Amino acid sequence: QVQLVESGGGSVQAGDSLRLSCATSGRTFIRHSSWFRQAIGKEREFVAAIEWSDGSTLYADSVKGRFTISRDNTKNTVYLQVNSLKPDDTAMYYCAATPRYYGDYMSQTFYEYWGQGTQVTVSS
Repeated sequence: QVQLVESGGGSVQAGDSLRLSCATSGRTFIRHSSWFRQAIGKEREFVAAIEWSDGSTLYADSVKGRFTISRDNTKNTVYLQVNSLKPDDTAMYYCAATPRYYGDYMSQTFYEYWGQGTQVTVSS
């Protein structure tokens, strides 16, 4: 089993930055981690993904250039640096993880393990 615990969310002004963290623990070896977000009344959407072994990343077009996903292998933690926040970024942000090698990294079904989420609220 794998446990994922997110932190770092908050209420900020447009243009501000936050760093979200996802602490990963458990016996299963994780190969890919990602961040998804879900706004009220909308479906959950992919934000960014990272491969633990080589650090390769993938981003949704809507966040490219503003968000950065990274990982710290020594701390088993994945980060999402979110800059230049907009009101449209308001959502619950979820961390997800999988031991799988390959698949659709932007699909929720690729990931077996999920955290409880951390709320990001951006006001104009």
